[in-house]
Amino acid sequence: MGTLPRYPLIFNPKARSQRGQRTLRFLMERANRFALYATNHADEARELAARFAAAGEPIVVAAGGDGTLNGVVKGLAGSSTILGVLPAGTMNVFARELGIPWDNLTRAFEILEKGLVREVDLFQANGAPFIQMAGVGFDAMVIEETTWESKKMLGPLAYLLAAVKVLGERPPKMEVICSDGRREEGVAVLAGNGSLYGGQFRLFRNADNRDSKLDVLVFKEAGYRLVLDSLRGLAQGGMDLADSTVYFQAEEFKVVVDREVPVEVDGDLLGRSREIRFAESSCRLRVIAPETPTVSWFAEAVKALLQWPRRPAEFQAPRVG
Repeated sequence: MGTLPRYPLIFNPKARSQRGQRTLRFLMERANRFALYATNHADEARELAARFAAAGEPIVVAAGGDGTLNGVVKGLAGSSTILGVLPAGTMNVFARELGIPWDNLTRAFEILEKGLVREVDLFQANGAPFIQMAGVGFDAMVIEETTWESKKMLGPLAYLLAAVKVLGERPPKMEVICSDGRREEGVAVLAGNGSLYGGQFRLFRNADNRDSKLDVLVFKEAGYRLVLDSLRGLAQGGMDLADSTVYFQAEEFKVVVDREVPVEVDGDLLGRSREIRFAESSCRLRVIAPETPTVSWFAEAVKALLQWPRRPAEFQAPRVG
């Protein structure tokens, strides 16, 4: 009888939430299947993952939230090492995108055991790899204004308070210049490799993380409040894109800004810049995922309820005769 493989697993032991404690118990119960490597922050996760990849480790598992996952992805970028995901954070956006059960570690582990490998696009913003999305301007400003202390005290409300502060600032002027010659002007830019933004909302509706393209949203209006309203409307499926937003796909493009603005990749602040270049990485990311993504019936029900008042025609009774 052969010995079952032990996966190198990178996790953050400092997570003190109930979910973090459940994750730690889950790992301890399966300690014979994992070689556990604790980290203090995402940079350590990146360094560990890079070390495993350089040593030729076939699979590295990330157990934690999006911060831990992002660190591991950066460490594996450019290698052939396969990523395994055990979602244990609050949002788990990438896990949701792939259809990995984001709220059930046992089922996520079963998918890991099946070992079905998919290749997904890996893009870069000024050389920094990202798997889900990136933002220039408004949403990165909100992240920059949200301190760790405020998130610990206030939770999601901390982002709202940061957004209110950003709303009072003068928006920058941006130009998006695509490799095919297309040009668009605006005040904020979001680029999606996957469809999801901020959790379960499918903001990038045509996105496919295997098509070597980014879905780009350029917010045209001069005020940040309209950017916030646009995000809310797009997330709820109730806003005409032509009103304030341009949506297109691009393989490669750059954003040129009239002043330095913050940039975020996968929810992590990258820094400030006046020119941000987006391009696909030379290697795709190999990740263990289910063959058919699972769909949350609850999320679909909420989405239908949000859209229902704006799409009455779809619910009209059929004609008789």
